[in-house]
Amino acid sequence: MVFIDTSVPLYLVGAAHPNKVDAQRRLEALVTQRVRLVTDAEVLTEILHRYTTLERRGGIQLAWDALQGVVDEVLPVDRETMERAKQLVLQYPTLPVRAAVHVATVQRHGIDTVLSFDPAFDRVPGLTRLR
Repeated sequence: MVFIDTSVPLYLVGAAHPNKVDAQRRLEALVTQRVRLVTDAEVLTEILHRYTTLERRGGIQLAWDALQGVVDEVLPVDRETMERAKQLVLQYPTLPVRAAVHVATVQRHGIDTVLSFDPAFDRVPGLTRLR
């Protein structure tokens, strides 16, 4: 099982960038291999936040569809997940809060692989970041 981070759909639908091609190739390989792909509700929140902050609301549906088109499940972010996220930000002072929420989610669901272009995931031992 692989967790899909926010950076992936943003690169998929964004302007030309080297990570755009890498995101496409990596996702195509995972889908071809029939790997179970998941994300969490916080990734959806981040898509909304990113495009509203940029005043580019038209990008919301593109990124939303790109993500929903490949994931098998959107995992919840609940109280237990947030308690773990709190522990993570206290344990790893340089870990951004949003990454901590994702890490808490994957740890709770026994996932050890994340597809992301965000190096913040490298700060937590036990996770493998695909890019």
